[in-house]
Order: sequence, then C-alpha cells, then structure tokens
Amino acid sequence: MKLGRLTTAVTALALTMAAAACGSAEKDIDKKPQAGDAKGALIGVTMPTKSSERWISDGNNVKSSLEKLGYKVDLQYAENDIPTQVSQIENQITKGAKLLIVASIDGTTLTTQLQQAADSKIPVIAYDRLIRNSPNVDYYATFDNFKVGVQQATSLLVGLKLKNADGSEGKAKGPFNVELFAGSPDDNNATFFFNGAMSVLKPYIDKGTIVVKSGQKDFKTIAILRWDPATAQKRMEDLLTKTYRGGAKVDGVLSPYDGLSIGILSALKSNGYGTGSQPYPIVTGQDAELASVKSINAGEQYSTIFKDTRQLAAETVKMADTVLKGGKPAVNNTKDYDNGKKVVPSQLLQPVIVEKSNVKSVLLDSGYYTQAQLG
Repeated sequence: MKLGRLTTAVTALALTMAAAACGSAEKDIDKKPQAGDAKGALIGVTMPTKSSERWISDGNNVKSSLEKLGYKVDLQYAENDIPTQVSQIENQITKGAKLLIVASIDGTTLTTQLQQAADSKIPVIAYDRLIRNSPNVDYYATFDNFKVGVQQATSLLVGLKLKNADGSEGKAKGPFNVELFAGSPDDNNATFFFNGAMSVLKPYIDKGTIVVKSGQKDFKTIAILRWDPATAQKRMEDLLTKTYRGGAKVDGVLSPYDGLSIGILSALKSNGYGTGSQPYPIVTGQDAELASVKSINAGEQYSTIFKDTRQLAAETVKMADTVLKGGKPAVNNTKDYDNGKKVVPSQLLQPVIVEKSNVKSVLLDSGYYTQAQLG
C-alpha cells in the first residue's frame, strides 16, 4: 500500500511539473507577437514636437504608411515636454497598443513606461533617437549618426577650402577661427554627431589650422538643450561679444542642426555679417529643413546633412510590420548602439551632404521638395 501511494504521489508530481513546464513554455511563446496580432492592430507613435518640420514629416510618413498596411495608429506629439510624452505612452499602453514607436524627447526618462510595455508584451522600436537605460528597447531605426558628424565637419573644411570635395587637401592654409556647437545633451544622437565631427576636426585644431578662439570645445559647454534655436542664437551673440571684439572674425561655425544654424546666422547678421565686406562664415547644419535649404540657395548657410525621413519611416514601418507578424526584422548594426542596459539591434540609413551645387539633384530630383516650395 505504501509503495502504491508513493508511486501515485510521484506520478502526480511529475504531471504537475510537466504542466508547469508547459505553462512556462506557453508564457515564453506569448511574449512574442503572433501573426494574428498584426491584423488591425493599434500602434502607438510618439514624436517629440511639431516645432520642427522634420518631426511633422516623420510622424505623417510613419502614420500613413502603417495605415496603408491596415494598422490603426495613435500619433502623438509632446511639444518637447517630457511629462506629456510619458503620459502619451502610458495612454497608448492602456488603449491596447500592440507595438510602440518612440522618438524620445529625453532618452533617459522612459524606463518605467517601457517596463509597463514589456509587462504587457508590447515591443518597442526607438525612432531616430536611442532610448537609454532600459532593457526593453527591442529595435532602433536611425541614420549613421557618427557619419553625420563626419560629414558636417567635412563640409566645413570644404567650405573653408582646407579640403576639396573629392577629399584631397585644399589650397587654403589657415588659420581659421571656428566655433563649435553641439546638440541636446539628453539626446543620444548629439554625442554621435559631436564625436564624428571631432574625429575630423581635431587634427586641424591640434595643428593650429583651425582655432577655437573662445576655447569652448568640450561637449557639455557647447551643447544646446532641446536643440533650441533661441539658445543657440544667444550663445553665438555672447561669443561675438566676448571673443570677437577688436576686429577678429568668425570663419566657420560647426552647427549640428538647421534650427540652430538659423539662430546662429541671425546673431551673425545682427553683428554685421552677411555683407560684401564681411560675408557669413561657413555654417553647417542638418535635416535639410526648408528654411535652411532656402538659406543655402541664398548664400547664407553653407551646407546641411540630408536624412531622408521618408526612408527612415519606411524602414521603421517595415520593422514594425515584421515584428507584429512574428518575424525578425532586418538590422545592419548590432554593436554600436549600447543604451546602458543592452546593445540595441539597429537599422542605419545613410545621410548625404547637401550644399548649393547639389540641392537640385538631391532634394528636387528625389521629390523631397518641389521647385515651388524652394521659391
């Protein structure tokens, strides 16, 4: 009798363990989106602000492309207010979103919300800006941001005639006075832009061919919080007042974003630049925003870096569609984008330098802008 009871107990225990193991396996499977999750699924899309035309374009492109595939889309803009973006993401989770696409305002402030998403088995794609300090970022879609910085610095050197467009050494010898600006310190991309640019400029600075007359070269000093044009304009005005009295002139400005470039050029204009006797310095930019492309055509801003947001939206939508159908999306970088908790699998697109001579071939011929828009 005792042996029979023991056998019965062991059998029951084995069945219980098997059932538990089966349940565990089912839970693991449940964590992955199934093909059935895709049909008519709600996707939450959050963008930083409508104050920059590029984010409006990004949001519209992502939304329309997802809707063409049959998804429902909740598109939100947070106007660069972190609590608003936090609330928007929480609301999307509550509404039953099956996937989140997030272009973060501050890449370090969404840890709790991403954990909520993970607890609800909602995949997260970081859009253009890497979300930091969370293991719950599944994929990242962006441009080669280090290369963006390299291209900005290269276009600055070409504008100063220290380099030729083909990469050979230019005829100019310098020294040239150049001031440096960087992007928002809470945006992970800003450090990539800065490091890429400095990898090109540092040898020229070390040789004295380029002189940062203000002495302000470290990222923290030159960073512009929230990429704010008014802050950049004020900093440029301060540099001109404190550093360029007595006849010294600014020959170049490394600007990482078109919005900052417009503010910088405004400060320069107020201080007598932009005339025949004192032309504008070589000023770089990024995003090929319409106002800056017009400025380039007018001979004010020298260059911008074009990142075709139509392509970025298309890659992100393809990634989301693949994930929701239970697949594994294509990525081309699995080593460079460490968010502090994990290396996030990333799909990187290629940026392009635009200056006056190739505005037509890059921006008009591709249909990104029309001639009517450029005037």
